[in-house]
Amino acid sequence: QVQLVESGGGLVQAGGSLRLSCAASGSTFIINTMAWYRQAPGKQRDLVAAVLSGGSTNYADSVKGRFTISRDNAKNTVYLQMNSLKPEDTAVYYCAAFGIQSGAGRFNSWGQGTQVTVSS
Repeated sequence: QVQLVESGGGLVQAGGSLRLSCAASGSTFIINTMAWYRQAPGKQRDLVAAVLSGGSTNYADSVKGRFTISRDNAKNTVYLQMNSLKPEDTAVYYCAAFGIQSGAGRFNSWGQGTQVTVSS
């Protein structure tokens, strides 16, 4: 299995910034896509941003211009820089990775989630 460990959540005032990190570990795998999702109380889990192995990115309209996703392929790590945070960004943020693992085939792995709370 490919495990994901997230870090960097917390409490911040509106207009502030946070940086989330997510590191993948396991045996012999290739990650095609790394992404961040979020889930607010009572709502479904939605895609926030994704980055492909070649560097292409896509973002939810609600975070364009404020959030930046990046990845370090050598470290199998993905980052989410969140600027100009708004109270509506409050949610549990989940890291996800999609790829292929030797001996296991395709995989999709999820982190445990990290809470981001933006106060007004």
